Amino acid sequence: MKKILYAGFIFLILCTSCVTKKKFLLAEDGRLDGLNRIDRLNEDLGKCKEAYEKQTLRAKNLVADTTELGKSLRYCQSMLTSNISEKDKLSAMLDEEMSNLRKKEQTINELQDMINAQNEKVQMLLNNIQNALMGFSSDELSVQEKDGKVYVAMSDKLLFQSGSATVDKRGKDALSKLAEVLKVQTDVDVMIEGHTDSKPINTVQFKDNWDLSVIRATSVVRILTKDYGINSLQIQPSGRGEFLPVATNETTEGRSRNRRTEIIISPQLEKLFDLLK
Repeated sequence: MKKILYAGFIFLILCTSCVTKKKFLLAEDGRLDGLNRIDRLNEDLGKCKEAYEKQTLRAKNLVADTTELGKSLRYCQSMLTSNISEKDKLSAMLDEEMSNLRKKEQTINELQDMINAQNEKVQMLLNNIQNALMGFSSDELSVQEKDGKVYVAMSDKLLFQSGSATVDKRGKDALSKLAEVLKVQTDVDVMIEGHTDSKPINTVQFKDNWDLSVIRATSVVRILTKDYGINSLQIQPSGRGEFLPVATNETTEGRSRNRRTEIIISPQLEKLFDLLK
């Protein structure tokens, strides 16, 4: 009976031991699983922290970039506003310059029209004088246009006796025909220039060639104004002596050409000068 009880007791102990060890093993496995899961969670947490730090750094960089972009944008807007303002100024300046250019072009066109009209007037004057003085020979007088003026050169053999300032009859005829043209063409200025050769003169009436050239020019002016009615305000005498020769004074023919009275007729240019101002 004791043996049976002992065997039963031993069996009971063995059975109880087996159950406890099993639970222990199960518990141990659970504990290890938990530790593994904690390690994995810690590992995941580390990764999350690393990812968070990267995203935080990226966010900071993005904020910095956004700030810089904002500065650049504001600068560009400021520059754009400034450029628009400068463009408006340049546009206004360009408009003003274009307006001035149009005014200058208009002035130039008006000047050109006036110059063309003056040239036509000079050409008509030249033709009229040539026609009026057609009856005189080339050794008595010549008519030509130069630099927008008409030059009528009358030799001393047509106008004066040698050493005299009194105009001969044939000379007066020539001046009469010239005066007929000048009285019609009133908007011209007339310069009478006396010229001599280089041979000196010293008489009771003339001290030198200056005297002779001036007094001869004055004699022509008196005839044109007093005898033939040319306006005194548009005519002026001057003496050039021997200092503007048209030929050599070494020959008789040259000296004869140099002894002359030039009547220089030029259109009045006041309107042209007013436009230039």
